[in-house]
Amino acid sequence: MQYPLISEYVKAIQDAGDNLDKLAHLTPVLDDHGEPYRSSGAFAVVFKMQDKRTGKYYALKCFAEEQEGRVDAYRQIADELDLLDSPYITSVKYMEKELFVDSQCKEVEFPVLLMDWVDGETMEAYIAANYHNQSVMSMLGYRFGKMAAWLRTQSFAHGDIKPDNIIVRPDGSLTLVDYDGMFVPSMKGSKSPTIGTKDFCHPLRTVNDFDETIDDFSLASIALSLKAISMNSSLFATYGASDRLLFSENDYRNPASSKVISALQDLMCDKNFCTLYSLFMLALARKELSECSFRLFIGEKPNITFVMDEDLSTKPTEEELKEAFIDEWGVKYSKDGRKLLKVPKELSGAYSIKEGTRIICDKAFSFCGSLSKIIIPSSVTSIGDNAFMGCRSLLDIVIPSSVTSIGDDAFFACSSLSKIVIPSSVTSIGDDAFAGCHSLSKIVIPSSVTSIGDRAFNNCSSLKYISIPKSVICLNGNPFADWDGKLECLSPNFIYEDDVLFNKDKSKIISFRNQNVESYVIPNSVTSIGDSAFWGCRSLSDIVIPSSVTSIGDCAFDNCKIPDNLRLELFPRFGNRIF
Repeated sequence: MQYPLISEYVKAIQDAGDNLDKLAHLTPVLDDHGEPYRSSGAFAVVFKMQDKRTGKYYALKCFAEEQEGRVDAYRQIADELDLLDSPYITSVKYMEKELFVDSQCKEVEFPVLLMDWVDGETMEAYIAANYHNQSVMSMLGYRFGKMAAWLRTQSFAHGDIKPDNIIVRPDGSLTLVDYDGMFVPSMKGSKSPTIGTKDFCHPLRTVNDFDETIDDFSLASIALSLKAISMNSSLFATYGASDRLLFSENDYRNPASSKVISALQDLMCDKNFCTLYSLFMLALARKELSECSFRLFIGEKPNITFVMDEDLSTKPTEEELKEAFIDEWGVKYSKDGRKLLKVPKELSGAYSIKEGTRIICDKAFSFCGSLSKIIIPSSVTSIGDNAFMGCRSLLDIVIPSSVTSIGDDAFFACSSLSKIVIPSSVTSIGDDAFAGCHSLSKIVIPSSVTSIGDRAFNNCSSLKYISIPKSVICLNGNPFADWDGKLECLSPNFIYEDDVLFNKDKSKIISFRNQNVESYVIPNSVTSIGDSAFWGCRSLSDIVIPSSVTSIGDCAFDNCKIPDNLRLELFPRFGNRIF
């Protein structure tokens, strides 16, 4: 069976009320471009939908390729999960001929998979942003162990356990997603549709390994990695990568010569670590853990006074604003003094944030055009999204060593900002964090930073040099879009050659930085082009994209002179958001 292009699915979902059958009551949630919010891969696209009657959100999965046995598999999976009530698993409903799509295909009605929408971020992204925080990682490891223990008591298996298939909800709880490789008891004797992901599955796993134990090795590997990182975060910076944790397939195949397995010996003083290490080695030797107690995955609960997200949120609530304390300059603080909520736009000159403030909330100082200096106390830990956006008179700022994260658009369009010091406590820099800071002439990214957001240094025209430190494992989109200074990459997780920044195996283009080149042939090793990858390459008029490329990110060719014939070729395959 032939399936529609992603662009054809998008068009159908835009008019979901007419094109869906039993799900006609669902409407698409729109993104910032006014298009249906979606995420896509090589084999499917997932749309975020809402039932306006109840306010509930759903994930609607549409398939791009045929998969043998998928219909029967999802029927069996849906039957198995129908009566299951667990936060670790979402509901699944496979619906044949549910969506009408006007396409080039012979068929006009296509199947969909309906699931509950899960808010949060992938465990992969969560770890990249928090691996330096021992308390956060300890709690994550504990929660993962509880999930692993629960999963081992079930008669089914997920089939492809990896951080990218685990969502960390805002409250810290975990949920498994993507059930394409799931095993349920009624499939006994069948072959597996997948053998998992190489850096997380047993190196000898085959399609014939298909029963309730296929997750055992992945669970043991991830549990051990999380425990080790919580004890020594430098292990992740040294041995980790953006698309895995501590171990690679080569470590599994050659444990005696594995540097990371050797490095773990220093942690043997911890009894919980020793237990997980033993589980890992047993799973490596036997491929499964059927003779072990599932309780071994659950260690001692971390003794942490853990402040939940609602308290630490950078978003001010209506109640907080209503009960706010207002100082003599008109600045609003939460009644407990821990959050700076909002600043009047008339605030000018210098301002000192009150001692004891922990959070500078989203948009707190946005468009305070006359603010020239801000003093941030050492009690502040987070700077929210858009916190200082449009403060065009702000000249310099010192971020204290207590701050761990800089939010999206935090200093966007601070056009007079010439100097900023980022302390070694910061682990993440958000999207567009310093975009439009035309006067910024120098910035040093400390070795604590593990993730940098899309367009973080966009249009920083006075900035001549940036070095990506060894610690960085995650680049979200293209942090260097429309910036033409000198880039140096010290991180082993990326390859930078001929002004092109790739991921470690050169399967993804992250940043194309030669803004003067007129033509470029993308290497055959590339399978994906990241968000904003070619942003601002205004001279680029001829580009050859090989058939190996299966996904292109949002705004990948924004502000580029892409010829009309190439636009017409790419639009049906990847949609309009790439331009």
